[in-house]
Amino acid sequence: MTAALLGYKLGMTRYFTEDGENIPVTVIKAGPCTVTQVKDVERDGYSAVQIGFDPVKPRRSTMPVIGHDFKAGSGPLRHHRELRCDDPSVELGETLTVSCFEGIPFVDVLGTSKGKGFQGAMKRHNFSGLEASHGVKRRHRSPGSIGGHSANLGTGPKIKKGKRMAGHMGDEHMTVRSLEVVSIDEAEGIVLVKGTVPGPNGALVFLREAVRLNKQKASAKKKAG
Repeated sequence: MTAALLGYKLGMTRYFTEDGENIPVTVIKAGPCTVTQVKDVERDGYSAVQIGFDPVKPRRSTMPVIGHDFKAGSGPLRHHRELRCDDPSVELGETLTVSCFEGIPFVDVLGTSKGKGFQGAMKRHNFSGLEASHGVKRRHRSPGSIGGHSANLGTGPKIKKGKRMAGHMGDEHMTVRSLEVVSIDEAEGIVLVKGTVPGPNGALVFLREAVRLNKQKASAKKKAG
């Protein structure tokens, strides 16, 4: 099974190495997570492992969730996440901690970005705006002409799909790939990863072993292993 945990983003800080290098890191309180379900091909049609995180009072949960987690010998859990894998290698009710990331140099972090509400085209798509010289009138933050994108042929009653215009910004599911694991504190259940992680402080995130590395990081992983 690929190493994976649910956790909460606590915030950002700096980490000083023994050489005095200053590394910006994100502090993540990961686990402990309980294996609430193990799926196999014969019964469920595919192989996967479901983990649960953050105990919650029964009155704040639902009867289906309480019964589901009870089969794993656990109380109701607030969050659940499924991870597909060919070889589960875990048992129902097993507890997973940050120790599963020992020896893993890079992880992927999945989360939901901060919501920005309804924003104009310049902020939402990083447009530069119109000229601020004479004769442009007061339309400097305008998205520009949209008539030429009415259809694939340039004419038509509807706007072409994918036209970048004003609208809802943020609050999207995002994956930040191949973040370096700087430090692990097993006693506190803390993982420090280099760089930023989507979402505000206190947001739910999902950590897993990196599934794709560039040449430089793949070489570093090979040397570390």
